[in-house]
Amino acid sequence: MLSRLYPWAAALAAVVLFAASAQGASTPTTGKIVARYDFDGTRLASVLDESGLGHNLTVVSSQAGALKLITHGTGQAFAFPAPCTGKTCARVALRSPSSADLNPGTANIAYGAAVELGATQTSKGQNVVQKGYSATSSQYKLQVDGKAGLPSCVLVDNRKPAIQLVRSSITVADGNWHTVECRRVAGSLSILVDGTLRGTRAIPVALSIRNDQPLAIGGKGAYRDNDQFRGALDDVWVRIG
Repeated sequence: MLSRLYPWAAALAAVVLFAASAQGASTPTTGKIVARYDFDGTRLASVLDESGLGHNLTVVSSQAGALKLITHGTGQAFAFPAPCTGKTCARVALRSPSSADLNPGTANIAYGAAVELGATQTSKGQNVVQKGYSATSSQYKLQVDGKAGLPSCVLVDNRKPAIQLVRSSITVADGNWHTVECRRVAGSLSILVDGTLRGTRAIPVALSIRNDQPLAIGGKGAYRDNDQFRGALDDVWVRIG
């Protein structure tokens, strides 16, 4: 009815929707949230999966590595160990048991987190969230790369282990909170920072991700060279479909 009475309104709505789509300004509404962690009301020993699917997280650590609960907005976030080099650096990560419903196969997948990282907290590479390993299995991963603190998204096929990577054109290592999202839709892999598209690349349409590894947050595990995250994380999620 509105479009009949005011044709300009329909045209304006179409322009707004196109602009939002072009920027990647909204998280896809299709698919199913299969894991979500807001860290609110959590205890340090374990973290409940707010999706209701039971992918609860446990803390793994070594060298006295520990998480710290901090305030973020009206809720809580986890702060990870400070930057460190050497064999005795504190290491800590959150991991869920392996589950087949965290494997997207060839389906669309989106995943992301809120991150806070200072310019002096960057390193060669820091893992935010990942499932699987590039060298030994298929993988999806969100990481923050190098001194510049540029987030990137990685997908690795379980049959052809070539790394498919897209890196953001802007840093997140400025001491402020940012949302970062990786989004695979058919033959495209994109990265969004604060809701705006910051990088995209073509990937094989048949790329498939299936592995028996846990979902890991903040690092691969508690061993050396675990790609330890050094800032703070909140609101981690995975959507498939």
